[in-house]
Amino acid sequence: MYDLLKTLAAQLAMPLPITLGLLLVGLLLCLWGWRRMGMAAAAAGLGLLLLASWGPVAERLLAPLEAEYAPMPALVADVEAVVVLGGGWQPEAPRSITGKLGESSAIRLMEGVRLWRQRPELPLVVTGASRDPSQAPVARGYARAARALGVPSSRLRVLDTPTDTGQEASAVREALGEGARVVLVTSASHMPRAMAHFRAVGLAPVAAPTHYLANGEPAESVADWVPSASHLRKTERALYEAMGRWALRFEGP
Repeated sequence: MYDLLKTLAAQLAMPLPITLGLLLVGLLLCLWGWRRMGMAAAAAGLGLLLLASWGPVAERLLAPLEAEYAPMPALVADVEAVVVLGGGWQPEAPRSITGKLGESSAIRLMEGVRLWRQRPELPLVVTGASRDPSQAPVARGYARAARALGVPSSRLRVLDTPTDTGQEASAVREALGEGARVVLVTSASHMPRAMAHFRAVGLAPVAAPTHYLANGEPAESVADWVPSASHLRKTERALYEAMGRWALRFEGP
């Protein structure tokens, strides 16, 4: 129940639901004769959506988060495993196994396999359950895709019960032991929160961020200054991770 409420609260706190809420409040106020207050609420909602969809704002919010940890061109020494954190997938989609994986999941797995190939004697640990009990866990999808990409089953460790990052960290600790030094592969925006979770349970993670959304450079083209859904996605990603790091204060390891 807590996981459901946490996810629902995070979704409702995004710019688009807040904008729709303000527009609805504005409409109701106008109908009740409070026209000035209603127009102010509607204008606030539209202004919020405009700012959240504007490139300079989105980049300013997301780029520092994604730059907190440097990428890993080559696998570092003295690690015990490569760990790929779960994302989304569509197990029933009529596609190849790699096509079933969501965008972030596919990129995370690709980066994990790239690093694992530099030390193929290491285990490749894939994690992630599904919040929908009727849906197969994403960790199993990862495993199928990894085997299709040449990773032998003997090198795969499948942790298919965790439903969030904190549970993934605990599952990895149970599988590899406390203090294990692992390469942690996840989206760059998610990496700071993931590192905090893994350290909190007594692991020694080494960041290998991937799946970057921000450009990380000053706006140069006209498209960078035009509000768009892609910029809104960046803002939502930054806000989601900010809320996740805030919630981490109240969650145990």
